[in-house]
This record gives sequence, structure tokens and C-alpha cells, in this order.
Amino acid sequence: MNKPDLPEPWLRGTLTEVAPVQRAVLHALELAREDLEKWCDGLNDDEINYRPAGIAPVAFHLRHIARSTDRLLTYAEGGQLSPEQINLMKAELDPGAMKNELLAELVVGFMKNARRIRAFKEEELPQKRSVGKKQLPTTVGGLLVHVADHTQRHVGQAITTAKVVMAQRRG
Repeated sequence: MNKPDLPEPWLRGTLTEVAPVQRAVLHALELAREDLEKWCDGLNDDEINYRPAGIAPVAFHLRHIARSTDRLLTYAEGGQLSPEQINLMKAELDPGAMKNELLAELVVGFMKNARRIRAFKEEELPQKRSVGKKQLPTTVGGLLVHVADHTQRHVGQAITTAKVVMAQRRG
């Protein structure tokens, strides 16, 4: 859990053995994990699934962060999505999520994906890659940077939704 006296991960002088791009992505994921624990862990199962004003629930963002990172890294590794990855993507908005299961999936996803991110070599970053059915062009480095950007975008949405839900508790 993020401690008030601890600076953000990128200011801790950690992961110095990791190449700069991968280090930045790993720090973004570490910050995401800390922020999500801080703001979403206090929600119960009903609250994590609640859709204030019809927006996506916190549960969606937690699933999406773990699963979209897996998909983006699959493309970065030169692969295409498996049927299982596609089915999991289609289920991200499913109702009835259990908070403990979501948080476990997220933590396991962060650990597995961190290993995958570390496995990239700096010289691989400019290698061309394609994304999705349309085979949109990018690079390994572009995909890794997008992992950080995309994760942080959904962390912000999850935190905002969690704050709205918590405010509604107080009536």
C-alpha cells in the first residue's frame, strides 16, 4: 500500500537495472497498483459493481487494466490474441464481480506482466508490430508506452468512480 511519506515509484530510485522505457512502464504499473489499493480496496462487492449514472463500474476498470495489459503485451511479443483473451475481453463489463477475485486477478496480472515487460530488450523497442484485426501499425516501444498510458487512464476512471460511490454512502 502507498505510504504518505513515500514518493511515487519513479522517484524512489528503484529498478535501475532495467532499461529506461521498461522501467517507466514498470513504475507506472506499480503506481497503478498502489493507487487502486488505496482507493478501491474499501469498496464492497455491490459498490465495486455499481454504475453511477450508467458509467462503467470500478469492476470493469480493474478487469480491463489486467486483461488489456495482457493483450497489449501479446501484440508486443509478436503474437495475436487467443480465443480465451477475446472471451475475457468480452466479459469485462459482466455484472456480479467479487472484489477479492478482482483484486487477486489484478495483482497476479501485474506480477506476470512485469516479468513480460522485463523480458524485452532495449534493441527490440523499434521493431514493428501490428495490433488487432485491422493490423494497425506500431512498434514494441509504442505498445509498452501505451501499456503505461492506458493503465493510468483506467486507474483514474476507477478512482473517480470509487470516489463517487463512496460519496453516495454518506448520502
